[in-house]
Amino acid sequence: MESCNGKLLVYASSVAQSERRLQSVSVATEKVAKLLNLPMEVVTFREEFNPIYVYYKNGDEEPIPIYCHKGREFNMQKIYKTLRNMMFVLSFHPKHSALKPIRKEATVFS
Repeated sequence: MESCNGKLLVYASSVAQSERRLQSVSVATEKVAKLLNLPMEVVTFREEFNPIYVYYKNGDEEPIPIYCHKGREFNMQKIYKTLRNMMFVLSFHPKHSALKPIRKEATVFS
């Protein structure tokens, strides 16, 4: 499958880099990115904040938030399922028709 030029971005505070929850979110995001043949990038900020965010970004468009992890649960499988479901829903938006081909992959059971 060809990449649709979008990518998944994980935004976190640099303080969160050593935390288990960032690892869970990053692994889940990387798994979704591989499934959908999208690149993935972790972006850290010096600013200290608790939530970890995952965004979908396509080209020069504004990134779209698809997940916010507030630190309650570390279950990578649940995070993965939520991300996959959000990408599936996003694929129906007319502005993101480039995601249409990923619908089949996004619904594959893991």
